[in-house]
Amino acid sequence: MAQKPVEIILMRQLASYLAMPILLVDQTGTLVYYNEPAETLLGRRYEETGEMPLEEWSATFELMAEDGSPILSEDRPVMRALRKHQAVHRRVRIRGANGILRTIETTAFALEGQGGRRLGAVSIFWEATQP
Repeated sequence: MAQKPVEIILMRQLASYLAMPILLVDQTGTLVYYNEPAETLLGRRYEETGEMPLEEWSATFELMAEDGSPILSEDRPVMRALRKHQAVHRRVRIRGANGILRTIETTAFALEGQGGRRLGAVSIFWEATQP
């Protein structure tokens, strides 16, 4: 495995200590980590998946609009944040790897290092409590 930028390593470490579900992708869109609170909503432990390219993790964790229409992998909030380098918030439905469908709220933002280095993006999400 290639060495990750220190900022990605530190973000992963921070996510591992937080109680909110967090997913982290690198600058190519590869899923590099999601924390234990995210495992419940995603339906699979990170230790069972490990790092995955965009095509694989977007098929494993199916994302759709509230009306049930599919969301393309490049239009996922975390990928839009990565590509457009801006924060994105959206209410979506997700079918986890365990087949359970949930409505979640997600906020995603790009990670930028010193000197304008684009490093990846982070998605913080939670199960929606209101329709």
